[in-house]
Amino acid sequence: MTALDDLADRYMDEFAALDPCLAAMMGIAGQDARLTDYSPDGAAARADLARATLAELDRLTSRSVPPPSGPGAGADGGSGGGAAEADRVTAAVLRERLETDLALHEAGARSGFLDTTDGPVQRLRTSIELLDQGAATDWDAVLGRLSALPGTLAGLREGLDAARGQGRVAARRQVARSARGCLEVPAYLRELAGRHGDGPLRGRLDAAAASASAALAEFAEYLTGDLAGDAPVRDAMGADRYRLGVRDFLGTEPDLEETYAWGWEELARIETEMDNAGERILPGEPLPVVRAALDADPAYRVKGAEAFREWLQELAEQAIDDLDGVHFDIPAELRRIDCRIAPAESGIYYLAPTEDLSRPGTVWWTVQDREEDIATWTVPGTMYHEGAPGHHLQLGVTALNRGLNRFRRLASELYPGYCEGWGLYAERLMDELGYYRDPAYKLGMLAGGQQFRAARVVLDIGMHLELEIPAGTGFHEGERWTPELGLEFLLAHGGPQPEAASAFEIDRYLGRPAQAIAYKLGERVWLEAREAVRAREGAAFDLKEFHRRALALGPMGLDLMRSELARA
Repeated sequence: MTALDDLADRYMDEFAALDPCLAAMMGIAGQDARLTDYSPDGAAARADLARATLAELDRLTSRSVPPPSGPGAGADGGSGGGAAEADRVTAAVLRERLETDLALHEAGARSGFLDTTDGPVQRLRTSIELLDQGAATDWDAVLGRLSALPGTLAGLREGLDAARGQGRVAARRQVARSARGCLEVPAYLRELAGRHGDGPLRGRLDAAAASASAALAEFAEYLTGDLAGDAPVRDAMGADRYRLGVRDFLGTEPDLEETYAWGWEELARIETEMDNAGERILPGEPLPVVRAALDADPAYRVKGAEAFREWLQELAEQAIDDLDGVHFDIPAELRRIDCRIAPAESGIYYLAPTEDLSRPGTVWWTVQDREEDIATWTVPGTMYHEGAPGHHLQLGVTALNRGLNRFRRLASELYPGYCEGWGLYAERLMDELGYYRDPAYKLGMLAGGQQFRAARVVLDIGMHLELEIPAGTGFHEGERWTPELGLEFLLAHGGPQPEAASAFEIDRYLGRPAQAIAYKLGERVWLEAREAVRAREGAAFDLKEFHRRALALGPMGLDLMRSELARA
């Protein structure tokens, strides 16, 4: 342990204590019974921690020796370059995060913040769901979080009112989605408390669930009956706020106009690939007919949520068996992956194992009707994204890498460009390795992930910057983006899904500027970095070794990742 490692670890401990909800998502142990303080005092405490840590980082690095350079100054984050090399990377990663967090705080970007998918209401719910581990559930921790929920919501209200006094209120659609989210939680809380059975905490759990449910209903009424009246109708956040989002979620500074144009080009390329895959399945038929045929084909259907979960589990474990020792070295601890059916509207997502491995890596998958047939032809690509070689492998390897300090091991949730870019890279990698020989699965990968994410690049940048739709696209050419045009576009280019699901997606993009582009831009950087290493190493290039070196870095912004891989 160096002084910088000690600073990073202390920061992680103090950060987790100040933000237990995010810590739970990151797999940090020790705060399981607590919730984040979303009051102004809580926000100020988190900013103070960032400032103090940055000042100490400046003090430590001012005494550092110059960083190594040239051949041998590898990209292993310290595993091959010694303590000085590890310190160099640690300082860069920690500084990047702290300066970004302070820039967001000082711009007021987190003041008055509400969001469709990852705002305070959603994080409070997730922090309780993560404790739900069946027979292994820590009921004392559940009771702690349920009991803390009313007071936490009161603090959140105080923070929202303080921001309103400064002229900062979330857009109306984000307020409405957050209110709706509050009303969806009580049924789950009652059911969760009931699962304790006749255990010793049953009465207290029931009472805490009832109190938390009442507080959620009251908070929803505050949002819709009070705050919404001051919430702006306009959703677009503009270029300055968008660039902050890019810095936060991706750790890069792309040319947004070039990226917008690239998004259109990438979408067209993918849709051409989709047409080619469809032609292999039903020659001469348009894609909607091909999709309908696949949806109806018994070969691509599973009956009921539990059978589907078992199918997912088998698919995930088979990928681990196939890849281990060939394209990756998968630690024994990561051969376990838990596939679970998520509550309604939770989406599909992965959560890394906790650092003590008490919670395994988990894929959560939402199904609309637990009793009906579920189509599977779109699933393998997404499962490779969420499981192995995607997030389960990437985040699990990082969590187990004791050559990294705790900040670098556990900060994956803070770097969507790095993480989601790898997820899309994993989908493409499995295509390169021949896992979509069945053209239905190739079409499913393209339609279920690639097309959707390319459309997001166009939509997210276009809506927030209110850009003009270019000529030659065949879609409202010359008009400027609005949420209504965004919904129409997503219904045409986001795959067949209910309009309500597409509307949810539009609300999601508008609430989190630049998060939606992290997937495709992250994939772009991963692929470019790999090809740069391949070109440099020529015949000596080894894919497995590239993956080992790349994942040994741990999470970081995309510009920093690119430069580190170029050093190897």
